[in-house]
Amino acid sequence: MTELIARVLDRPLRERPDAEAVVGRSGRLSYRELDVAADRAAGAFASFGLATGDHVAVSLPNDIDVVVAFHGAMRLGLVWIGLNTALAAPEKAHIIADSGARFVLDDTVDWMAAMKAASPTTAVDVDPHAPAGIAYTSGTTGLPRGVVHSQHNLLLPGEVLVRTRGYDEALRKGDCLPLTILNLMVLTTLLTAQAGGCCVVMDRRDADGVLDWIRDERVTVWNGVPTQLFDLARKHAHRREDLATLTEVWSGGGDCSDALRREFHEAFGLPVRATYGLTEAPTVVAIDPVGDEWRPGASGQSLPHLLVSAADVDGELGEVSELGEVSELGEISVGAATSGEWAGAWTPMLGEWMNGELRPNADPVLRTGDLGTVSDGWVSIRDRRKLVVVRGGANIYPAEVERVLLSVPGVAAAAAFGLPSERLGEQLAAAVQPAPGATVTIDQLEAVCRAQLSRYKVPERWVVVDALPVNAMGKVIRAELPGLLTP
Repeated sequence: MTELIARVLDRPLRERPDAEAVVGRSGRLSYRELDVAADRAAGAFASFGLATGDHVAVSLPNDIDVVVAFHGAMRLGLVWIGLNTALAAPEKAHIIADSGARFVLDDTVDWMAAMKAASPTTAVDVDPHAPAGIAYTSGTTGLPRGVVHSQHNLLLPGEVLVRTRGYDEALRKGDCLPLTILNLMVLTTLLTAQAGGCCVVMDRRDADGVLDWIRDERVTVWNGVPTQLFDLARKHAHRREDLATLTEVWSGGGDCSDALRREFHEAFGLPVRATYGLTEAPTVVAIDPVGDEWRPGASGQSLPHLLVSAADVDGELGEVSELGEVSELGEISVGAATSGEWAGAWTPMLGEWMNGELRPNADPVLRTGDLGTVSDGWVSIRDRRKLVVVRGGANIYPAEVERVLLSVPGVAAAAAFGLPSERLGEQLAAAVQPAPGATVTIDQLEAVCRAQLSRYKVPERWVVVDALPVNAMGKVIRAELPGLLTP
């Protein structure tokens, strides 16, 4: 297995140098052209004074530039911090400051001019197990936490997926989710290079835009979220022929109901391949096998490089997927496979970036916080990551929203929570308790949230109450929060 991202293009460069490597709104690059552009990107980063081990934050839209920048950063041994372009300014500022980024590549930088002026820089010697990327994920404390991965960690999932799913140079994988998400880099340009196929970077997430991209670029595998599948099945079945080139449709980023899977299959004749993944893994932990097989309520089979189990409340490991026995309901945990071709290949995340340094991870097992069961390798999630709200495939931690609400003058207490939504899976709601004698308005609360949070984290349902429901210990009784909202 290749352990350095700088070497991931080697095989297609030898075998098919003029084949398409990446397609985006601004054009196309062959593998030969991507290789040259990556060296120039490494040179451009060096021209800004960056060297191996430095942290670089990148906030670019879905197009060729973000792919080239990623390969260039990896060749120079930089640590990549992806900044979603949809983040609010305060959210970006926090991540930039917390990560210690020495340089920010965004739309204020003339990146094309920098690349043209720079001398190409070939790959430097990099430790494949050193930090290569920090993925910021919403935290239960209300502030994003930085998960640190190595180049080895980032390359392994794609290698396993390519081998187990039989991908080759015919793969044209289309992705419309933001490539600034580290997991998406694993599942786009790295995976397609490992297969020798083409990475199709889609810059539209609406149903019509997705269909246009798939049709025009002959996409064979597309990864979407349940909300997109819902919109396609309900309103766009008449465009069935536009999906004729697809061999696989993945669903990730949230629970995809059995009913939606059946509806999509009926509309387009394509089975939905459910996935279960985590930033900390990184990315895919389980996926439905190639073909039509799936199990009601399950999120796929665990990948062969992983040992997936359900731990009881005391943290003892339950039955593992390799045993083929039904586990009791417990916390889903992930470790390295102990037998087979991939035994010992997986290593846990390096740790978390905290207070300007890497806090190493000492646990060889990833304890996900999700409750579920494992049977014959099939992973079924019953309760998603404690209090997290999964809205249209995007994770929202209530504490992050509550932190902003509590900063509003006159707010004494606040609670954010999810409500069922047929299209989005969940929508975000908030209950706010004013301080004695204070008056707060929903318009005021919304304005502060819009200024401090990404748009998808702004509550869609509101209620202002005299007092939040609390127990004897003064903790909010979250099960009673939905009842505060009138239908």
